[in-house]
Amino acid sequence: QVQLVESGGGLVQPGGSLKLSCAASGNIFSVNTMDWYRQAPGKDRVLIAIITSGGSTHYADSVKGRFTISRDNAKNTVYLQMNSLKPEDTAVYYCHADVRSRSTTQYVDYWGKGTLVTVSS
Repeated sequence: QVQLVESGGGLVQPGGSLKLSCAASGNIFSVNTMDWYRQAPGKDRVLIAIITSGGSTHYADSVKGRFTISRDNAKNTVYLQMNSLKPEDTAVYYCHADVRSRSTTQYVDYWGKGTLVTVSS
């Protein structure tokens, strides 16, 4: 069984910073791509940042230049550094990863339960 657990959400003022973490744990053989999504109130969940196992990154236009995704492969952990936060960044942030467990030869999608980020004065 594989689990993704996010942490680091909370309340921050506009212009502030937060760093989210997401740790994958369990019977893991390897982790491929790791991503961050977010879902604002009343809106669909959208992809905002991707990092491959090799470290290549891609960002949605809405966060490019403000957010940075990184990972520690030894810890199976992905991070999202969020700077210059705006009220429109308020959302539940979800971690997603393609994980191969030791009991299979295929990669499977796993999701965290989400962490709430609120940007407000």
